Amino acid sequence: MKNNLIAVAAVVPPLHVADVKYNTEQIISAIKTLTDCGVIVFPELSVTGYTCADLFESDLLLNAAEEAVLTIAKATENTGVTAVVGLPIRFKNNLYNCAAILSEGVVKAFVPKTFIPNYSEFYECRWFASGKDVRGESFLLSGQKIPFGVDVLAEDSASGAVLGIEICEDLWIPDKPSTHAALAGANILVNLSASDELIGKQEYRTQLVKQQSGACYCTYIYVSAGTHESSTDLVFSGHTILAQNGSLIGEAIFPEYPHTEKVLVDLGVIMHDRRKQNTFENAGAAYRRVAARMQTAGVNAGAIGSGAREASAAGNGVKVTCANEAGAEDAGEKNVCAESAETNAAGADAVTISEMAEILKKYNYPMARNPFVPAENVAREERCRRILQIQANGLATRVHATGIKNLIIGISGGLDSTLALLVCAEARKIIPDIRIVAYTLPNQGNTTDLTLNNAKSLMKLLADESHEISIGEGVNLHLKQLGHELTYQGEGDVTYENAQARMRTYILMDAANMKNGLVVGTGDLSELALGWCTYNGDHMSMYAVNASVPKTLVKYICVSYAMICGSDELKKVLLSICDTPITPELTPSEGGKIAQMTEEKIGKYDLNDFFLFYTLRYGFEPSRAAAYALYAYPELSIEKVVDAAKNFYKRFFSQQFKRSCLPDGPKVGSVTLSPRGDWRMPSDAKVALWLQDLEQGL
Repeated sequence: MKNNLIAVAAVVPPLHVADVKYNTEQIISAIKTLTDCGVIVFPELSVTGYTCADLFESDLLLNAAEEAVLTIAKATENTGVTAVVGLPIRFKNNLYNCAAILSEGVVKAFVPKTFIPNYSEFYECRWFASGKDVRGESFLLSGQKIPFGVDVLAEDSASGAVLGIEICEDLWIPDKPSTHAALAGANILVNLSASDELIGKQEYRTQLVKQQSGACYCTYIYVSAGTHESSTDLVFSGHTILAQNGSLIGEAIFPEYPHTEKVLVDLGVIMHDRRKQNTFENAGAAYRRVAARMQTAGVNAGAIGSGAREASAAGNGVKVTCANEAGAEDAGEKNVCAESAETNAAGADAVTISEMAEILKKYNYPMARNPFVPAENVAREERCRRILQIQANGLATRVHATGIKNLIIGISGGLDSTLALLVCAEARKIIPDIRIVAYTLPNQGNTTDLTLNNAKSLMKLLADESHEISIGEGVNLHLKQLGHELTYQGEGDVTYENAQARMRTYILMDAANMKNGLVVGTGDLSELALGWCTYNGDHMSMYAVNASVPKTLVKYICVSYAMICGSDELKKVLLSICDTPITPELTPSEGGKIAQMTEEKIGKYDLNDFFLFYTLRYGFEPSRAAAYALYAYPELSIEKVVDAAKNFYKRFFSQQFKRSCLPDGPKVGSVTLSPRGDWRMPSDAKVALWLQDLEQGL
């Protein structure tokens, strides 16, 4: 599989104001210790220090800074690193606050700051001009013409990384330069900053970075000047913030120096979200692209990688002159502009499942074993309450629309029907004249006392009307009419098993007719993904309230409800149900104990939900999902993970026909399988390509 993982770092080195030599040494030292990274970012004006004030008018300081950036650039030679440092640059009778892009031993480009603050404690206009209108220019440094302007992105065509730059204040205004860079293809945005510390400012900065990373579907690296800047009037905190797609992935403030905040980012996730969110359009202004080396994680530093990268690295590497055809000046440029980091990413380094898992482990990549379930208690409880609220309001709206206020529901004593009953009870709080008519439908010999007693207790506590109807007689008559033996014929006797599920649905549907009711479905998202439901049995209802709730979350919602329900009796029943093994009880029990264990048939739900999440949410190919699972479940061998993945994909593909005719149900999260909304798939699609990918990943 392609390796889309890149290690990026925000570095706050110890600096001396106006001591260019010392600062250069500190920056180079940091680069040399981070040669495994693809991108390293330093604070605003880090070569000189941000607080030089009128010393910025000294040619001595400016000359030293320009010489220093050439020296720093050499530290990236024979590495896969692109470093971004800040320095002042004289250009056409103005002084600009710039970011220098350094890679492959040379200065690739200078990007000037667009918005120059001149209010409150800031008075940058005293020294610096805005780079807002500086486009298409070049700067002559040591005999080399270097792209200069706000219209420059750096690109590694092999790894797929495209780097866009803004500086401090640029993030704080409505029309952010990083927005335009992202629309032009930048998937890693960096901000070199010198933001002084004030009460409440940390939280605001963090929100700005998170929101921009979410709006732009990108990795955003923010790094601010540290406490070694002048404290004449201000204090700087060395605040580093790293976010991806709206989530905070790294942060530090007032650290010990030198400080490095290093994280692993997945460019594949970013590009998937951009493709999926079709309102994210390539609408950026004209940009030039310079070739730079931004290596993927786990690749030997300095390796060139692909012929395409070697070709684009010639000279200074000004490879692309615009972001879209409208910005091209001639036909030749239009052809070049059609190239994108996304298409060129096909040349990225290939890795096996085990190798990718090792990379994730090396960088301690944050990974949830249960991606649907928040790990933190407060967040998890809030998620559970909100999901139940969405479910209940969806059901209440359906009741309003139909005018049918009798809710018919089958209660098995298992998790799914329990959650559905809780949803009915919550909907009754919204519409008080809702009546819950509950049925438990046991089959003697299969249904155990444990589940039956829990079902009865639950109905007594929550339903307005309760019924127990044994399905044994009806099932036996049906089997007899079919010419099937009346007893279970052993493994594979799906006729015997499914006859029970369909009999239960048959009774519930007819009860709904008799009582002018609406049958509330109980099946969950995980069962739909795996096809673990009987077609036209528990697969069918009149409104499926659990259809987008995964199995790993169903239990937590029930437990959460038990803790806040205010009834000791209800709490006891709910917790008992949560402790009961997951089973459909469609085969004979053994000595009155549950014999049919669902996870023995279809695999553990935690792994199945893991594959479901990364397949649907981020479009992972099976080998990548397996690599993530191997990392998240270190106790499992690669053989067990791959076998579980094969089982998931086989079932997921073969059972689409059941999902193609699902009843209505509310969407509660980012992953759902409704054929009318988020997931449209042909029922006769073949799984061969997906299984082949797993084999090739070994």
